[in-house]
Amino acid sequence: MIYLSGNSGPSGAATWGKVAVMTHAIWAEGLVKRFGGTTALAGVDLAVRTGTVLGLLGPNGAGKTTAVRVLATLLQPDAGHATVGGYDVVRQAHQVRQLIGMTGQYASVDETLTGAENLLLIGRLLGVPRAQAKARARELLAQFELTGAAGRAAKTYSGGMRRRLDLAASLVGRPPMLYLDEPTTGLDPRARAELWELIRGMVASGVTVLLTTQYLDEADELADEIVVIDHGRVIATGTPDELKAKAGAQTLAVRPADASHVAVVADVVRELSRGEPEVKGQLVTVPVADPAVLPGVVRRLDDAGVVVTELALRSSSLNEVFLSLTGHAAEEPSEGSES
Repeated sequence: MIYLSGNSGPSGAATWGKVAVMTHAIWAEGLVKRFGGTTALAGVDLAVRTGTVLGLLGPNGAGKTTAVRVLATLLQPDAGHATVGGYDVVRQAHQVRQLIGMTGQYASVDETLTGAENLLLIGRLLGVPRAQAKARARELLAQFELTGAAGRAAKTYSGGMRRRLDLAASLVGRPPMLYLDEPTTGLDPRARAELWELIRGMVASGVTVLLTTQYLDEADELADEIVVIDHGRVIATGTPDELKAKAGAQTLAVRPADASHVAVVADVVRELSRGEPEVKGQLVTVPVADPAVLPGVVRRLDDAGVVVTELALRSSSLNEVFLSLTGHAAEEPSEGSES
């Protein structure tokens, strides 16, 4: 975790007001970043509206984390321009740091300290008086449902509890903008859902969120707008629904009752859709451009004596959009990968 926020007191209130009236909290044009012979960013444009969530999607190595680090003033771009809250990330880095909180891919709280001590330490590092820092710690522990574990060492926390503590620590300075870089990596489905609710609550209170993720359901659940980046370039932008519409084709899903009929189903949908079906267990799916394929499949399967337990024609998922844009499915986060 990187603790960058520190906008407490009257100056912080003034800064918040300045940010809140802006149309875009974050604005970047033509960002370029190279590491030796590797171009991590090749002219990236980003615009994050105040009080919304922008989801930054892309496979491992796409440049997502590099973009976040540039916007967090941790890296300087080789070309391009970016502002956060109206401040230039290179020339006014100190002001930018006062506006943002950042949580990285893995929880990095001090495991030897208790939950309360971790939050108090961050508050004191940000220059908050001890009494106020203690009050803020109690407030955050309650908000993130960690009050009962406040006196326990962080090393005794579950993975979900550590992520909640990590997120709470990034909010000690009340930043109006929050960067979440793969925030739910390694969490089980229940812990992910709990963290999603916390993020929604923060956005409802006015916080602007830049979210990088490879979990496409996460982007679908949380993001107001999405930017898809691949090989350091933006290849698509829009709301989740807009991106799904751009993908064009719908998806036909068929699940036979008898596993031995999967091959028959795959042959039928392949012939009628003129596409190559994907088979996962007993579920056969294939993109289709013509909805009239559905009754044709029903007739053919009925003639073949195939009974199905699932038959549906639905809009493309974000995963299918991602596949159509990048040529491959989204990859699950892998430890130590640079994204």
